Amino acid sequence: MLENLHWLGHAGFYVKSRKGTIVYFDPYQVSNGLPKADVILVSHDHFDHCSAADIAKIAKPQTVIVGPSSIASKLTGAVKTLAPGGKLVVGDIAVETVEAYNPGKPFHPKSSGNLGFIAAVDGVSFYHAGDTDVIPEMKRIKADVALLPVGGTYTMTAAEAAEAAAAIKPKVAVPMHYGSVAGSIEDAKEFQKLCKSEVRILKQE
Repeated sequence: MLENLHWLGHAGFYVKSRKGTIVYFDPYQVSNGLPKADVILVSHDHFDHCSAADIAKIAKPQTVIVGPSSIASKLTGAVKTLAPGGKLVVGDIAVETVEAYNPGKPFHPKSSGNLGFIAAVDGVSFYHAGDTDVIPEMKRIKADVALLPVGGTYTMTAAEAAEAAAAIKPKVAVPMHYGSVAGSIEDAKEFQKLCKSEVRILKQE
């Protein structure tokens, strides 16, 4: 289920479908030489998620970039803006947008319209939570793989991410949003200890 999922550090990932379609989530400080993107999903406009320089490294002229309306002024190319509850199909990839916000912190208010994503790739649903805390909407999310922030400060702590996983019940949970702007590998290990779902800590590529 994770053989075609690659962690790029922080909240950045890409996944490749059997047909060769490549979907990126929140690329940030990516290395050179990565495969070019067909779809780039950008959760919100903060610098460590919406990085024009990193997107330029992986974008093709026809790459579709999807995110909330706040990213439109920061990026060029084929940008499609969606609100939570939106749906989009690009080739063999189906994308659904969901809520992502901090109920009790000022960093990511619900009013901003920031996004999490559920991307269906070869029959496997990947939920990228974006920058969020535990929110009631997570109970409605159905995903095989959940990519959950664990670094605290701006997002969930490891314990809160385990609570989110308990609501979502993915087959596999993957910690993210640590080791760069906030959090450390110890947060990922703590999440692995607390989470009732299978947890895979990916090696950064």
